[in-house]
Amino acid sequence: MIVFKYRWRYHMLLGILIIIMDIYGDYIYKQKTSWADYFEYPIFLFGITMYITFFSIYVINYKVLCPLMLSRKRIVQYCLGVVLLVFLYAGIRYLLEEVILYSITGLHNYGDNFRHFGYYVFDNSYYASKSLLFSTAIYLFFRFVDHKEAIHRLKIENKKAELRLLKSQLGPHFLFNTLNSFYSELLIESQPKIAADIHRLSDLLRFVTYETQQDKILLKKDLKFIADYIYFFQKRYEDNLAVDYQVNGTITDQEIPAMLLIHFIENVFKHGIVNDTSARANITITIHPNAIEISTKNKIATSEKYVAQGIGYASIHKRLTALFKNDFIVYRKEEKPYFEAYLKIPL
Repeated sequence: MIVFKYRWRYHMLLGILIIIMDIYGDYIYKQKTSWADYFEYPIFLFGITMYITFFSIYVINYKVLCPLMLSRKRIVQYCLGVVLLVFLYAGIRYLLEEVILYSITGLHNYGDNFRHFGYYVFDNSYYASKSLLFSTAIYLFFRFVDHKEAIHRLKIENKKAELRLLKSQLGPHFLFNTLNSFYSELLIESQPKIAADIHRLSDLLRFVTYETQQDKILLKKDLKFIADYIYFFQKRYEDNLAVDYQVNGTITDQEIPAMLLIHFIENVFKHGIVNDTSARANITITIHPNAIEISTKNKIATSEKYVAQGIGYASIHKRLTALFKNDFIVYRKEEKPYFEAYLKIPL
Protein backbone atom coordinates (compact mmCIF):
# COMPACT_ATOMS: atom_id res chain seq x y z
CA MET A 1 0.00 0.00 0.00
CA ILE A 2 1.44 3.38 -1.05
CA VAL A 3 1.54 5.92 1.78
CA PHE A 4 2.01 9.60 0.94
CA LYS A 5 3.13 10.83 4.35
CA TYR A 6 4.69 14.15 3.37
CA ARG A 7 2.28 15.34 0.72
CA TRP A 8 3.65 18.87 0.63
CA ARG A 9 6.71 17.41 -1.08
CA TYR A 10 4.58 16.23 -3.98
CA HIS A 11 3.01 19.67 -4.29
CA MET A 12 6.48 21.20 -4.35
CA LEU A 13 7.62 18.71 -6.97
CA LEU A 14 4.60 19.54 -9.13
CA GLY A 15 5.29 23.26 -8.71
CA ILE A 16 8.91 22.82 -9.77
CA LEU A 17 7.84 20.80 -12.81
CA ILE A 18 5.35 23.51 -13.80
CA ILE A 19 8.07 26.19 -13.62
CA ILE A 20 10.52 24.01 -15.58
CA MET A 21 7.92 23.41 -18.30
CA ASP A 22 7.26 27.17 -18.50
CA ILE A 23 10.98 27.84 -18.89
CA TYR A 24 11.21 25.12 -21.53
CA GLY A 25 8.22 26.64 -23.34
CA ASP A 26 9.89 30.06 -23.36
CA TYR A 27 13.04 28.42 -24.72
CA ILE A 28 11.11 26.77 -27.57
CA TYR A 29 8.56 29.42 -28.51
CA LYS A 30 10.18 32.70 -27.40
CA GLN A 31 13.76 31.73 -28.27
CA LYS A 32 15.08 32.59 -24.81
CA THR A 33 18.51 30.98 -25.02
CA SER A 34 20.25 32.80 -22.16
CA TRP A 35 19.51 32.81 -18.43
CA ALA A 36 19.84 36.60 -18.59
CA ASP A 37 16.66 36.64 -20.71
CA TYR A 38 14.71 35.15 -17.82
CA PHE A 39 15.97 37.67 -15.24
CA GLU A 40 15.70 40.81 -17.33
CA TYR A 41 14.33 43.68 -15.24
CA PRO A 42 11.42 44.28 -14.86
CA ILE A 43 10.13 41.32 -16.91
CA PHE A 44 11.03 38.72 -14.29
CA LEU A 45 8.91 40.61 -11.72
CA PHE A 46 5.83 40.01 -13.83
CA GLY A 47 6.76 36.32 -13.97
CA ILE A 48 6.95 36.21 -10.17
CA THR A 49 3.51 37.80 -9.81
CA MET A 50 2.13 35.23 -12.26
CA TYR A 51 3.45 32.35 -10.14
CA ILE A 52 2.20 33.96 -6.92
CA THR A 53 -1.26 34.20 -8.45
CA PHE A 54 -1.09 30.69 -9.93
CA PHE A 55 -0.12 28.97 -6.68
CA SER A 56 -2.47 31.08 -4.56
CA ILE A 57 -5.44 29.79 -6.56
CA TYR A 58 -3.89 26.30 -6.52
CA VAL A 59 -3.80 26.31 -2.70
CA ILE A 60 -7.30 27.78 -2.30
CA ASN A 61 -8.79 25.19 -4.64
CA TYR A 62 -6.90 22.27 -3.09
CA LYS A 63 -7.31 23.22 0.57
CA VAL A 64 -10.74 24.87 0.57
CA LEU A 65 -12.97 24.39 -2.49
CA CYS A 66 -12.25 20.70 -3.21
CA PRO A 67 -12.65 19.51 0.41
CA LEU A 68 -15.83 21.53 0.88
CA MET A 69 -17.52 20.61 -2.39
CA LEU A 70 -15.93 17.68 -4.24
CA SER A 71 -15.55 15.54 -1.13
CA ARG A 72 -19.30 15.92 -0.53
CA LYS A 73 -20.20 15.45 -4.22
CA ARG A 74 -21.59 18.97 -4.53
CA ILE A 75 -20.70 19.27 -8.19
CA VAL A 76 -22.88 22.28 -9.03
CA GLN A 77 -21.54 24.25 -6.06
CA TYR A 78 -18.01 23.24 -7.03
CA CYS A 79 -18.51 24.55 -10.58
CA LEU A 80 -19.78 27.84 -9.19
CA GLY A 81 -16.75 27.96 -6.91
CA VAL A 82 -14.46 27.43 -9.92
CA VAL A 83 -16.04 30.40 -11.65
CA LEU A 84 -15.44 32.53 -8.56
CA LEU A 85 -11.81 31.39 -8.43
CA VAL A 86 -11.33 32.45 -12.06
CA PHE A 87 -12.48 35.95 -11.13
CA LEU A 88 -10.30 35.83 -8.02
CA TYR A 89 -7.32 34.83 -10.16
CA ALA A 90 -7.86 37.86 -12.38
CA GLY A 91 -8.31 40.08 -9.32
CA ILE A 92 -5.10 38.92 -7.60
CA ARG A 93 -3.10 39.29 -10.77
CA TYR A 94 -4.53 42.74 -11.45
CA LEU A 95 -3.63 43.86 -7.91
CA LEU A 96 -0.07 42.55 -8.17
CA GLU A 97 0.70 43.66 -11.71
CA GLU A 98 -1.44 46.67 -12.51
CA VAL A 99 -1.38 48.25 -9.05
CA ILE A 100 1.68 47.18 -7.03
CA LEU A 101 4.18 46.58 -9.86
CA TYR A 102 2.92 49.59 -11.77
CA SER A 103 3.65 51.77 -8.75
CA ILE A 104 7.21 50.38 -8.70
CA THR A 105 8.11 50.13 -12.39
CA GLY A 106 5.63 52.46 -14.07
CA LEU A 107 4.86 49.67 -16.57
CA HIS A 108 1.64 47.81 -17.34
CA ASN A 109 1.68 44.15 -18.31
CA TYR A 110 -1.43 44.65 -20.45
CA GLY A 111 -1.82 47.33 -23.08
CA ASP A 112 -4.44 50.06 -22.71
CA ASN A 113 -6.84 48.31 -25.08
CA PHE A 114 -6.65 45.03 -23.12
CA ARG A 115 -7.05 46.17 -19.54
CA HIS A 116 -10.83 46.36 -19.64
CA PHE A 117 -12.77 43.94 -17.42
CA GLY A 118 -14.08 41.54 -20.08
CA TYR A 119 -10.79 40.83 -21.84
CA TYR A 120 -8.75 40.78 -18.64
CA VAL A 121 -10.94 38.12 -17.06
CA PHE A 122 -11.20 36.15 -20.32
CA ASP A 123 -7.43 36.11 -20.85
CA ASN A 124 -6.70 35.11 -17.25
CA SER A 125 -9.30 32.35 -17.33
CA TYR A 126 -6.82 30.37 -19.45
CA TYR A 127 -4.08 30.62 -16.82
CA ALA A 128 -6.55 30.07 -13.99
CA SER A 129 -7.80 26.88 -15.64
CA LYS A 130 -4.29 25.41 -15.50
CA SER A 131 -4.02 26.11 -11.79
CA LEU A 132 -7.48 24.66 -11.14
CA LEU A 133 -6.90 21.56 -13.24
CA PHE A 134 -3.57 20.74 -11.60
CA SER A 135 -4.85 21.26 -8.06
CA THR A 136 -8.09 19.35 -8.69
CA ALA A 137 -6.23 16.45 -10.31
CA ILE A 138 -3.78 16.05 -7.44
CA TYR A 139 -6.63 16.39 -4.91
CA LEU A 140 -8.58 13.58 -6.62
CA PHE A 141 -5.44 11.47 -6.81
CA PHE A 142 -4.75 11.75 -3.09
CA ARG A 143 -8.44 11.17 -2.36
CA PHE A 144 -8.28 7.95 -4.40
CA VAL A 145 -5.20 6.85 -2.44
CA ASP A 146 -6.97 7.65 0.85
CA HIS A 147 -9.99 5.66 -0.25
CA LYS A 148 -7.87 2.60 -1.06
CA GLU A 149 -6.07 2.87 2.27
CA ALA A 150 -9.39 3.30 4.09
CA ILE A 151 -10.78 0.12 2.52
CA HIS A 152 -7.61 -1.74 3.52
CA ARG A 153 -7.80 -0.48 7.12
CA LEU A 154 -11.52 -1.21 7.27
CA LYS A 155 -11.04 -4.84 6.28
CA ILE A 156 -8.44 -5.22 9.01
CA GLU A 157 -10.68 -3.56 11.61
CA ASN A 158 -13.62 -5.76 10.60
CA LYS A 159 -11.57 -8.90 11.13
CA LYS A 160 -10.38 -7.63 14.49
CA ALA A 161 -13.95 -6.76 15.46
CA GLU A 162 -15.13 -10.26 14.57
CA LEU A 163 -12.38 -11.83 16.68
CA ARG A 164 -13.11 -9.53 19.63
CA LEU A 165 -16.79 -10.34 19.40
CA LEU A 166 -16.21 -14.07 19.35
CA LYS A 167 -13.77 -13.85 22.25
CA SER A 168 -15.58 -11.39 24.52
CA GLN A 169 -19.15 -10.56 23.59
CA LEU A 170 -20.22 -14.15 23.31
CA GLY A 171 -17.57 -15.64 25.57
CA PRO A 172 -17.86 -19.01 27.29
CA HIS A 173 -19.24 -17.65 30.57
CA PHE A 174 -22.07 -15.90 28.76
CA LEU A 175 -22.99 -18.99 26.79
CA PHE A 176 -22.71 -21.30 29.78
CA ASN A 177 -24.85 -19.08 31.98
CA THR A 178 -27.48 -18.84 29.27
CA LEU A 179 -27.53 -22.56 28.61
CA ASN A 180 -27.67 -23.26 32.35
CA SER A 181 -30.78 -21.11 32.64
CA PHE A 182 -32.36 -23.16 29.83
CA TYR A 183 -31.33 -26.36 31.58
CA SER A 184 -32.89 -25.26 34.89
CA GLU A 185 -36.18 -24.45 33.23
CA LEU A 186 -36.13 -27.74 31.36
CA LEU A 187 -35.71 -29.66 34.60
CA ILE A 188 -38.81 -28.05 36.05
CA GLU A 189 -41.06 -28.45 33.05
CA SER A 190 -40.51 -28.93 29.37
CA GLN A 191 -41.88 -25.90 27.54
CA PRO A 192 -41.95 -24.76 23.88
CA LYS A 193 -40.49 -21.45 25.05
CA ILE A 194 -37.18 -23.13 25.82
CA ALA A 195 -37.01 -24.56 22.33
CA ALA A 196 -37.68 -21.09 20.96
CA ASP A 197 -34.89 -19.69 23.11
CA ILE A 198 -32.47 -22.29 21.85
CA HIS A 199 -33.46 -21.42 18.30
CA ARG A 200 -32.93 -17.73 19.09
CA LEU A 201 -29.46 -18.44 20.44
CA SER A 202 -28.70 -20.43 17.31
CA ASP A 203 -29.72 -17.44 15.16
CA LEU A 204 -27.48 -15.18 17.21
CA LEU A 205 -24.46 -17.45 16.78
CA ARG A 206 -25.20 -17.87 13.09
CA PHE A 207 -25.32 -14.09 12.67
CA VAL A 208 -21.92 -13.66 14.33
CA THR A 209 -20.38 -16.47 12.32
CA TYR A 210 -21.68 -15.66 8.85
CA GLU A 211 -23.39 -12.26 8.52
CA THR A 212 -20.46 -10.31 9.91
CA GLN A 213 -18.23 -11.52 7.09
CA GLN A 214 -19.82 -8.79 4.95
CA ASP A 215 -18.79 -5.12 5.08
CA LYS A 216 -22.41 -4.01 5.33
CA ILE A 217 -25.56 -5.72 6.56
CA LEU A 218 -29.25 -4.91 6.58
CA LEU A 219 -30.21 -2.70 9.48
CA LYS A 220 -33.17 -4.91 10.38
CA LYS A 221 -30.84 -7.90 10.77
CA ASP A 222 -28.46 -5.92 12.95
CA LEU A 223 -31.34 -4.73 15.16
CA LYS A 224 -32.60 -8.29 15.51
CA PHE A 225 -29.12 -9.35 16.60
CA ILE A 226 -29.07 -6.55 19.19
CA ALA A 227 -32.52 -7.52 20.45
CA ASP A 228 -31.41 -11.15 20.81
CA TYR A 229 -28.22 -10.03 22.54
CA ILE A 230 -30.20 -8.06 25.13
CA TYR A 231 -32.77 -10.84 25.47
CA PHE A 232 -30.16 -13.33 26.60
CA PHE A 233 -28.89 -10.89 29.21
CA GLN A 234 -32.47 -10.75 30.43
CA LYS A 235 -32.34 -14.52 30.77
CA ARG A 236 -29.08 -14.23 32.65
CA TYR A 237 -30.32 -11.57 35.11
CA GLU A 238 -33.91 -12.89 35.16
CA ASP A 239 -36.11 -10.10 36.56
CA ASN A 240 -33.24 -7.92 37.77
CA LEU A 241 -32.14 -6.46 34.43
CA ALA A 242 -32.55 -2.67 34.56
CA VAL A 243 -31.99 -1.68 30.94
CA ASP A 244 -34.41 0.39 28.86
CA TYR A 245 -33.93 -0.32 25.16
CA GLN A 246 -35.94 1.31 22.39
CA VAL A 247 -35.76 1.80 18.65
CA ASN A 248 -37.39 4.84 17.04
CA GLY A 249 -37.99 5.43 13.34
CA THR A 250 -38.85 3.44 10.26
CA ILE A 251 -36.90 0.32 9.31
CA THR A 252 -36.85 -0.46 5.58
CA ASP A 253 -33.92 -1.78 3.56
CA GLN A 254 -31.20 0.43 5.06
CA GLU A 255 -27.69 -0.96 5.35
CA ILE A 256 -25.06 -0.19 7.98
CA PRO A 257 -21.49 -1.38 8.64
CA ALA A 258 -21.42 -4.76 10.32
CA MET A 259 -20.82 -4.98 14.09
CA LEU A 260 -20.77 -1.23 14.61
CA LEU A 261 -23.79 -0.56 16.84
CA ILE A 262 -23.13 -3.60 19.02
CA HIS A 263 -19.92 -1.96 20.22
CA PHE A 264 -21.98 0.56 22.21
CA ILE A 265 -24.43 -2.08 23.46
CA GLU A 266 -21.62 -4.30 24.64
CA ASN A 267 -19.97 -1.53 26.65
CA VAL A 268 -23.18 -0.97 28.60
CA PHE A 269 -23.36 -4.61 29.66
CA LYS A 270 -19.64 -5.25 29.99
CA HIS A 271 -18.60 -2.16 31.95
CA GLY A 272 -21.83 -0.77 33.37
CA ILE A 273 -24.23 -1.66 36.17
CA VAL A 274 -27.33 -3.14 34.58
CA ASN A 275 -29.17 -4.57 37.58
CA ASP A 276 -29.80 -1.42 39.61
CA THR A 277 -33.44 -0.37 39.22
CA SER A 278 -32.70 3.00 40.84
CA ALA A 279 -30.24 3.84 38.06
CA ARG A 280 -31.54 2.14 34.94
CA ALA A 281 -29.31 1.98 31.89
CA ASN A 282 -30.68 3.51 28.68
CA ILE A 283 -30.05 2.44 25.09
CA THR A 284 -31.83 4.37 22.35
CA ILE A 285 -31.48 3.87 18.59
CA THR A 286 -33.11 6.48 16.36
CA ILE A 287 -33.50 5.97 12.62
CA HIS A 288 -33.72 9.11 10.47
CA PRO A 289 -34.29 9.23 6.68
CA ASN A 290 -30.57 9.77 6.01
CA ALA A 291 -28.89 8.87 9.28
CA ILE A 292 -28.99 6.63 12.32
CA GLU A 293 -27.92 7.46 15.85
CA ILE A 294 -27.42 5.48 19.03
CA SER A 295 -27.10 6.90 22.53
CA THR A 296 -26.36 5.03 25.75
CA LYS A 297 -26.22 6.02 29.39
CA ASN A 298 -25.40 3.75 32.29
CA LYS A 299 -24.07 3.77 35.80
CA ILE A 300 -20.40 2.86 35.92
CA ALA A 301 -19.30 -0.21 37.79
CA THR A 302 -17.09 0.97 40.65
CA SER A 303 -14.42 -1.56 39.74
CA GLU A 304 -14.13 -0.23 36.17
CA LYS A 305 -11.76 2.48 35.01
CA TYR A 306 -14.13 3.31 32.20
CA VAL A 307 -12.45 6.07 30.29
CA ALA A 308 -8.94 4.83 31.12
CA GLN A 309 -9.78 1.60 29.33
CA GLY A 310 -11.07 3.62 26.41
CA ILE A 311 -13.89 1.08 25.83
CA GLY A 312 -12.39 0.53 22.41
CA TYR A 313 -12.94 4.21 21.56
CA ALA A 314 -9.69 4.61 19.61
CA SER A 315 -10.43 1.52 17.56
CA ILE A 316 -14.01 2.50 16.79
CA HIS A 317 -12.93 6.04 15.87
CA LYS A 318 -10.39 4.69 13.39
CA ARG A 319 -13.05 2.48 11.83
CA LEU A 320 -15.52 5.36 11.58
CA THR A 321 -12.90 7.57 9.95
CA ALA A 322 -12.11 4.86 7.43
CA LEU A 323 -15.81 4.45 6.65
CA PHE A 324 -17.15 7.99 6.68
CA LYS A 325 -14.15 10.38 6.67
CA ASN A 326 -15.45 13.25 8.82
CA ASP A 327 -19.13 12.66 8.11
CA PHE A 328 -20.00 11.21 11.53
CA ILE A 329 -20.43 12.27 15.14
CA VAL A 330 -19.15 10.22 18.06
CA TYR A 331 -18.42 11.19 21.61
CA ARG A 332 -18.29 9.84 25.13
CA LYS A 333 -18.75 11.59 28.45
CA GLU A 334 -18.17 10.51 32.02
CA GLU A 335 -19.87 12.33 34.87
CA LYS A 336 -19.49 9.94 37.77
CA PRO A 337 -21.22 7.71 38.46
CA TYR A 338 -22.62 7.79 34.91
CA PHE A 339 -21.16 7.22 31.48
CA GLU A 340 -22.71 8.37 28.19
CA ALA A 341 -21.83 7.51 24.61
CA TYR A 342 -23.28 8.74 21.32
CA LEU A 343 -22.87 7.93 17.65
CA LYS A 344 -24.49 9.33 14.51
CA ILE A 345 -23.64 8.02 11.03
CA PRO A 346 -25.19 8.56 7.59
CA LEU A 347 -27.30 5.88 5.94
